[in-house]
Amino acid sequence: MEITSRENPRVKQACALRDSEKQRAAAGLFFAEGPKLVLELAHGCALHTLFATEEALARTPALAAFADRTFRISAPVAEKLAGTRTPQGVFALFETPSADPAPLLASARRVLMLEAVQDPGNVGTLLRSAAAFGFDAVLLGPGCAAPFSPKVLRASMGAAGRLPLGVCRDLEGAIGELRARGVCCLAAALYRARPLDEAGRCFPGGVCVVIGSEGQGLRRETVAACDAAVRIPMTDRVESLNAGVAGSILLWHFRGV
Repeated sequence: MEITSRENPRVKQACALRDSEKQRAAAGLFFAEGPKLVLELAHGCALHTLFATEEALARTPALAAFADRTFRISAPVAEKLAGTRTPQGVFALFETPSADPAPLLASARRVLMLEAVQDPGNVGTLLRSAAAFGFDAVLLGPGCAAPFSPKVLRASMGAAGRLPLGVCRDLEGAIGELRARGVCCLAAALYRARPLDEAGRCFPGGVCVVIGSEGQGLRRETVAACDAAVRIPMTDRVESLNAGVAGSILLWHFRGV
């Protein structure tokens, strides 16, 4: 199967999914670019359609596993699909995994929870760190960057496809559910918080690390809903760390809990 026209309906649909969260939600599909990212995502997400140039298929033999869902594309089509300055010739549509938080709230022991983390790079970094340090699930509250947007996918290097993700409208209620079954919920905060090295690492029921937005941090109501607040000890050379860096330090500290 070959596509040579930039106006092909499948190409137009892929571009719409690349550019619009509304389109992604309506179709139940998301767009990914690059052979490494596509192959990584394929470990955890169902690949719907693959677009690739002849050169890219020759460079990446592993893509042959998806031959029944592959469209060979011309260089002009690849240029249209590309969301980066240096197209790699491989693009894919995946089925979006379920974002139902209920199963995660009922069983996950090591949880990352995000509130209004809007920067795609920070969300992607945190997803990648959560996967690296053995967390079971990520819960995203209102105002967070979409986990399957192209920028988040690139920053997470495919971790979004390996971690169970849930979208929560009510973070305080979610925290209450976790605490009710013994998961200790710790809010990242700059003020009225104990130093991280005093927080301990013994949490028999599990732990949930709650990270807030880059500018405002967590809402007071969210902090109050948690068991405790923790902060990262720092010198006076900097006022704060961005959400991706701070969250990754916390996730590393609580790895293996």
